Order: sequence, then structure tokens, then C-alpha cells
Amino acid sequence: GQVVGSGGGLVQAGGSLRLSCAASRRPFSSSVIGWFPQTPGQGREFVAAINWSGSSTIYADSVKSRFTISRANAQNTVYLQMNSLKPEDTAVYYCAARRGIVADSRGEYNYWGQGTQVTVSS
Repeated sequence: GQVVGSGGGLVQAGGSLRLSCAASRRPFSSSVIGWFPQTPGQGREFVAAINWSGSSTIYADSVKSRFTISRANAQNTVYLQMNSLKPEDTAVYYCAARRGIVADSRGEYNYWGQGTQVTVSS
């Protein structure tokens, strides 16, 4: 695949995790990257996305003020810093890439990485 997600784990409620999405090949610096958590029996829901320069970011209301998305193009990596985690944040988190502007619909993304499990205990 073109993107690879990592960084998941087990954390207590109120804790933090940082997920990483790394590009396995070019072009990465021109791609929008989004994060989509998925719980069993549910579709992948949008939480955050960032454009190629980092100048434009969007977030789902449920994670605003708790999650921060950023990118380091020199390292071909996008980060999702997750603070004040809640048990309802538990999911497999997928990163995905697309060209163009930031978008919050999973159907707008073309390239998907494998998921990384995030588990938040109460």
C-alpha cells in the first residue's frame, strides 16, 4: 500500500496516544491524509484530515480540542495526536490518502493503509 498506519495501543481513559501514517512511496507531500476509526459492525468514520502543506485541517466535532493532526513531509509522515482519550474512542484507526483538498468522507479517499488498534480502558 501507499500509506502505513502505526502507533496504536492500550491506554487508560484520559491518556494520550500518537498515531503515525507513513508513505511507502511517492508522491506523499502532495497528498491529503485523513484518519478514520472503525468499530466492529460500523463503517469507517472521519475524525481528522490535513492538506499537503499543513495549512488546512478539519476535524469531526467529537474530537475537536482533543485530537491534533500534523505532518512532517520531510519524513513522509502524518501524525494524529490524541489526548483526553475516552473509551468511545476505541476503534481500529485507518489512515488514507487522496489528492486535492481536505475532505471528510471516506469515499473521497483512494489509498488506504492497514489499521492500527486503539483501545481505551475505563
